[in-house]
Amino acid sequence: MNRPGRPSGPATDTAEIVLTAALELVLTEGATALTPRRLHAVTGVARTTIYRHWPAPKDFLAALITVAPHPSPEPTGDPVADLHGEVDSLCDRLRDKPVAAFLRALVTASAADPDCVELRHRYVSDLLAPFRAAVRRAGVREQAAIEEIALSIVAPLLVDVLLLDGPVDRDRAHRAVDQALEHSSGRR
Repeated sequence: MNRPGRPSGPATDTAEIVLTAALELVLTEGATALTPRRLHAVTGVARTTIYRHWPAPKDFLAALITVAPHPSPEPTGDPVADLHGEVDSLCDRLRDKPVAAFLRALVTASAADPDCVELRHRYVSDLLAPFRAAVRRAGVREQAAIEEIALSIVAPLLVDVLLLDGPVDRDRAHRAVDQALEHSSGRR
């Protein structure tokens, strides 16, 4: 027997409205703006609905991470070209899309709420996943080597953009791919 009551999650259109506004607030004001009161003011969605589904900033961040996956370019069969394609995709996302601002918000939120540390790790792991897969396709089998190569490619990009407020250096990222693969050729 079905019992009447509230659905377990927000309606699709409500979730889209709130999460779109939450992303905009993260990008313009940072994670501290992610409060039910602020989102009510921006969206007009009832505060009770917002509190029920996203009671804290970490809940908004977790929901945004869930809807954030970005498809990788299709593998070409050429592992070097695939890694260069992943670099180009990440460089574009760091330059044009909200990846850098979202990571900054996760870092800020992690400092204020230890529960957000796992979210930050999850988001960075999601960014690294396509690089790990491409390195595996390049023939590297040792997990530690796969991780080292992926980090040697991605970490400098994140440092430049997030810590040094510099532009994305696509050429350096491509050199990092070539150097990492050259160095790994002895580890296969």
